Amino acid sequence: MDSIIQAAKLIIDSKRTFAFTGAGISVESGIPSYRGENGIWNNIDEKLFDLLYYLNNSQTVWPILLDIFFNPSNRYLPNTAHHILADWEERDLLEGIVTQNIDFLHQLAGNKIVHEFHGTTNSFICTSCKRIYNTSELTLSKVPPLCNNKKCSALLKPNFIFFGEGIPSNAYQKSQESTLNTDVFIVIGTSGEVSPANQIPIMAKQNGSMIIEINTKTSLYTDEITDVFLKGKASDTLQLINKKIKTLLTK
Repeated sequence: MDSIIQAAKLIIDSKRTFAFTGAGISVESGIPSYRGENGIWNNIDEKLFDLLYYLNNSQTVWPILLDIFFNPSNRYLPNTAHHILADWEERDLLEGIVTQNIDFLHQLAGNKIVHEFHGTTNSFICTSCKRIYNTSELTLSKVPPLCNNKKCSALLKPNFIFFGEGIPSNAYQKSQESTLNTDVFIVIGTSGEVSPANQIPIMAKQNGSMIIEINTKTSLYTDEITDVFLKGKASDTLQLINKKIKTLLTK
């Protein structure tokens, strides 16, 4: 059977489908990946993203964070792949998403259920009192932002995980729950190298899910847990699946 048809039929017949997304889905929006060719870690020392280093050297680290993640000239927008996943959720073909990405593009595309495994650039958190700020309410400059609470005034940090931090407990729990009673898990744009996020699709497989993988090249999942491997860009491949789903549903 053609792999696109097989994937489409699995999604149509599934009672509970989740997507698991990595950097590959957002590369098409212009966001650089962290590893591989042109990856962020090729040009920047990872120690800059260590929590203790940030706390002790915020004046040095903040301008770099600002340029990479909060530069106003980088107005990244959801691409076709994001919009198709949002449409599937609206049409009850997809229950939700577990994402390794921090870019908030799934929500901007319209997805309601998104478990952000590594946190988000859409908010900041106080390193002392833990107050949460929406990024849009902050004035970001080359000076590290501080908590507005007069009793605190501590350093803020982007609300995504730095090296030395654990996975947000709620996101971790919800991501694990997504692997239960799920018929289909769609793995998109991830190499499967980053732990512990890489365990989520494996847990889904162990719990009985069929694994559809969409990647530009094989990953650590391909020969181990993947049932249907679709080689290609996320947008192109999801468009083909979406077209086939519409055809099958109209028969």
